[in-house]
Amino acid sequence: MSESATQEKTLPTMDDTRKKLREIYSFTFEKEEKVKRTETSSVKNPETGEQEEVSVTKEVTDKVPYRIVMKQPTRRQIEEAELEFSVEMSNCIKKGVLTKAMLAKKYSDTGGLLAEEDAKALTSMYVKYGELSQESEKLGIKSSTLNEKDTERMNDIAGEIATLRKDIVNVETSYSNLFNHTADVRAENKVIQWYILNLTFLQKSDEDDMTALFAGNDFEQKLQTYYEMEEEGDELYDIVGGKIAALYSFWYYSSGAVGKADFEKLDNDIEEGNI
Repeated sequence: MSESATQEKTLPTMDDTRKKLREIYSFTFEKEEKVKRTETSSVKNPETGEQEEVSVTKEVTDKVPYRIVMKQPTRRQIEEAELEFSVEMSNCIKKGVLTKAMLAKKYSDTGGLLAEEDAKALTSMYVKYGELSQESEKLGIKSSTLNEKDTERMNDIAGEIATLRKDIVNVETSYSNLFNHTADVRAENKVIQWYILNLTFLQKSDEDDMTALFAGNDFEQKLQTYYEMEEEGDELYDIVGGKIAALYSFWYYSSGAVGKADFEKLDNDIEEGNI
């Protein structure tokens, strides 16, 4: 018998699955379910006097482990999400909702709730953010032919955008009530929702396959499923809904420049009630 034939078969681990699926992050949780459990006992046969094994299957309530998988978006999915952002921004502006840049410019010129220094800083950061985003999109179009220099620039842009977003958020936090109702926030929330609905999958611990957490053939159908789960108090949604939203928001606002350790820290903070 060959050496390979005698080797013990190695089963794929969760980490192997994660690498294959190109996950952003995954976490496990337990959900109470009705499961069938078989118990075997030895009893004496009254007719023969011999010991016999008797199996009894009962339906019991037990905690069943599951895994939530946040998949890495493909280039096409990123483009679809960005389209949702543009559509929502356009719709908001048509309805008279100001963008963050418009709001900052308004208070920069006329004064008001925003300190003049903060307003000017935000305006400058928004302009820089727009320039970097456009450069990133142009490089993304030629992604299949990127050379080493282009790849380095893409990485630099990602880092600069992440830093800018952090600086913008720091300033906006001081004026959260002012910026919470801008076109940008509505569009950003729509994009995050798009990623949640399209990239979140559920895997039972003893199964290899996984299913989309939100059923549907397109965004609108998945959105309907999302609303139904939320409004009907779906047990699964109640368990993981809030955490999923927090993790995707964290990933989105950091421009994907976060690693497993960052997610685990946030995950622990959520579980301990620090978020």
